[in-house]
Parts: sequence; structure tokens; C-alpha cells
Amino acid sequence: MMELPVVDLEGYLGARELEVDEGEVEAKFKKLCEEVASCLRDTGALVIRDPRCTTEDNDRFLDMMEKYWGQSENFKRQQERPEVFYQVGVTPEGIETPRCLFDESLQERMNELSEDARPHVPSGADPKWRFMWRFGPRPSSTRFQELSSDPVIPEGFPEWQDTLNSWGRKMISAVEVVAEMAAIGFGLPKAAFTSLMKEGPHILAPTGCDLSKYGKKDTVFAGYHYDLNFLTIHGRSRFPGLYIWLKDGRKVPVSVPPGCLLLQAGKELEWLTGGECSAGMHEVVVTDKTVQAIEAARKAGRSLWRVSSTVFGHIAYDAMLQPLGHFATAPRAHLYKPTFAGDYVRSELSVIKLKGRKTPGAQITPRSP
Repeated sequence: MMELPVVDLEGYLGARELEVDEGEVEAKFKKLCEEVASCLRDTGALVIRDPRCTTEDNDRFLDMMEKYWGQSENFKRQQERPEVFYQVGVTPEGIETPRCLFDESLQERMNELSEDARPHVPSGADPKWRFMWRFGPRPSSTRFQELSSDPVIPEGFPEWQDTLNSWGRKMISAVEVVAEMAAIGFGLPKAAFTSLMKEGPHILAPTGCDLSKYGKKDTVFAGYHYDLNFLTIHGRSRFPGLYIWLKDGRKVPVSVPPGCLLLQAGKELEWLTGGECSAGMHEVVVTDKTVQAIEAARKAGRSLWRVSSTVFGHIAYDAMLQPLGHFATAPRAHLYKPTFAGDYVRSELSVIKLKGRKTPGAQITPRSP
């Protein structure tokens, strides 16, 4: 089990509030900012401690989502909105299909990995539910109105809006600080990333995996994939099962310490850095430790739904994705043509949301049992 180094944001946050000269803050924390940038570049992941995001906040959110996921399928499907690409409301299990099942470039990448680093091969669409909750200010006008739909609120959950908005805002605030520190660490202006995130379509998108139904070892809840957004942040889950791939191809299980948050680099960050900071590949599967946690939860009478508290931090749809600053001359920068973030997101969603289409068989070399 890999424990990534924990970056404590408290000192940087305090300096931002107290220091008048921004240059002094950047100079004082330059080394820490470089550590943030280096970790995102080399591993695609980062663990942070943000005093504004507490264990109590995370538990409040997990408790409510366990209650929601425990409702009947008919109830949950009332919040389904396929007409807007499932970008608000609930996405039932069996809808989101792992890109590795039909993306030949990803299949080649998987087959090039060493035997002990191979992903688990999904048998079809992910058996996970997801709820998409947008929060934060929306642009007054946008080219991508169909991707900016109104939120969906389930009946019988009076605490829904407050709980989701509070946790979502706290986590996106942590993302913004990391984005600022990463920009400094990469040698870019401090606001290089955060200025593009303004009025972005940030989404709190918890998943729900029914471990009473899908608790068998090696069940794949989220097949080998990258995230299409800028930075993804997760609170600590009550059940393990996350694997990430480092830039050198090593596959490692990740343990997030109590009171901490996990961040992962997404495709929009890869675009803005000209490929220097690759989107982190990852999967979620049932492991031996997951099975142990299931048995412990069952004996204690706790919920058997695995909930992730995930926020997708996005670049604004109307902002341009292109390599920034010195990244414009990176060796692979020519592969990242200027593109509106909304156009990029729309193209990705049309691929991974295969409603009504048969999923092609994957040409992936199976892992050894």
C-alpha cells in the first residue's frame, strides 16, 4: 500500500491571509510549491491536508450519501437525466463504460505494462452509480448551455443542498489552492490555472458501489481510465480499492490518511502543460482489504455502500485549453491544439456515455490469476 507524501496547506493558507506582498509568499513557499508540481508531474496524484476540510465534514457527507444510495432503484431513477449526458442527477449502474474497453490507444498502453502492473479488465459497463451535483457560480452566457443544466434534488432529503454545497465548496477551495501552488511550482504566474477555473462547471460527483451485491474480490467498479477534467479531489472512503499508475508505469494501491484528501491530475491539466503533467490513470476494484472492510461493516451493522466523495474541478467551458507559458515549447505540445474546454468535454462524454450502443470487445491481454 503506497502512502504518497502529505502536503499540509495550513502554512501557505495562513501566509496568504497575512502577507501583503504576494512575492514574499511565493518566495517563502517556493520549495513546497515545487513539491506539489513535482508530485503531480511524476505520480499524477497528491495527498493534502487542508484545515478547512475536516473529517467531520467528510463523515456528514458520507452518512447522507449512504442513506441516498440505500434507497430503491425506482426512487433513484427519478433523478436520472440522460438527455443532458448525465451531467446532472443520477447515473445508474451499467451506464458509464470504461474507455479502456474500446480505446485502442489505451489498450496498447495497458498491454505495454509489466505483468504485475496490468489493470483488471472490466467485463462491461461499470457497476457503480454516480450522482452529479454542480455547485458554484455559473457563467451568465455560454456556448455550452446544454452542459450547464439545473441541479436535481431528490425528495425526502432536506439537508441535500446544504450538505453537498458545503462539502463541494470546501473541496474546490482546496483544489484552487493546489492549482495556485502548482502554477508557482511549474514556473507559471500564480493565477495561470485558477483564472481559467473561474465559473467553471465544478461537479461534486459521489459514486455508490453496492458491496452487498458486488462485493466479490476483483470486481471492477471503475475500469482503467483517466479523468477528463482539470484536477479531481476525493475525501477518504470507508472502503479501500483505489489503484493508481505512476508515470514510470508502476501500479500502486493508495492509502489516504485520516483527515486528508487525495488529488489526481486530469486531462485538462495535461493539456495546459503540453503533456508534461499526464492525466493520472487509475481504477477502483474490490481487493482483499475491501473484502475485510465489507465483513467488518457487516458485523457492525453499517452500510455496505462504498461511497466516494469526489469533486471534479474543471476549466471553464468557454476558456481555451492550450499549453501555457513555457509549456508551449514542450516536446509534445503540438499534440494539444487550442480547443474550447466545453468542446473537449462534449467530445469525451460522447465516447464514455454509450447509451443504446453495444460496447466493442476489448483487445486486452488478461492478467494472470
